[in-house]
Amino acid sequence: MANLRVTLVDAYEIVLRGLEKILRSYGDTVEVELDRNRNVAKPVDLTLYDTFAATPGDGADVHELASNSLAGKVVVYSWDLDKTLVQAALANGASGYLSKGLPAARLVSALHDIHRGEGQVFQGPSGQSKSSLGDWPGREEGLTQREAEVLALTTQGLSNAEKAERARSSINTVKTFIRSCYRSIGATDRSNAILWGLEQGFYPDHKRVRPRQ
Repeated sequence: MANLRVTLVDAYEIVLRGLEKILRSYGDTVEVELDRNRNVAKPVDLTLYDTFAATPGDGADVHELASNSLAGKVVVYSWDLDKTLVQAALANGASGYLSKGLPAARLVSALHDIHRGEGQVFQGPSGQSKSSLGDWPGREEGLTQREAEVLALTTQGLSNAEKAERARSSINTVKTFIRSCYRSIGATDRSNAILWGLEQGFYPDHKRVRPRQ
């Protein structure tokens, strides 16, 4: 299996580092670079766009990355496998769409498959609702990736309606995540949650994609 050059794009340092650690363990087939405060600046084969607390694959970030010839093939990495959203991401310029439910070895092989043009959409095992891959803010406090995502959006000051739109969930689902987050971190209201989030790394460390000059 040929060595694959992959850039990871995410606004949260802890998420980047978690993915980097996983992929570097497959260093005989994958070379990993991290994207910080800029668009991809040197040629790679694939750009893995993590959707943690960010616009999904049908947004401007993915479109901007896909228009950058240095980024290679852009691959969206997300929990949301809604068919309409997946198709919108592919129409937006993404070359592939991967589920966060994929085990590490399958994630790596899927990246190689997409690079070779042997597939676009790869889902995790049926019924998979969580993953041990990578890292995210609040993991040590028992928050799932999805709960952490909603808390990150809360820390950024988004309304429940805005969080639901970003997370492609109903407002009731978002409220359920908020309640479970509050219980886990001991917050009594939104202000307490925001302060806790700011102290614990739930605010983006840097911009995800910046238009090329």
